[in-house]
Amino acid sequence: MQEHQERIALFYLPVYSPDLNPDEYLNQDYKRSANKEQIPTNKKEPERNTRNYMESLQNNPQKVANFFQHEAEVCSRLG
Repeated sequence: MQEHQERIALFYLPVYSPDLNPDEYLNQDYKRSANKEQIPTNKKEPERNTRNYMESLQNNPQKVANFFQHEAEVCSRLG
């Protein structure tokens, strides 16, 4: 590393923090919402429910933006 330090940039990442990860918020919301209206009874319905859920997100940009707003982050800006 020292030999090539002009060509290498190190970035230290935080420890595993799913509560800071927008993907985790999306996954949680998907699990809670996608099949809420109609429980799948055949192999095609989960796909249809997933498409409907994802299309609903396309029409709700504020909800998508909220996946990127961690509660502690929002509180620190407000307080």
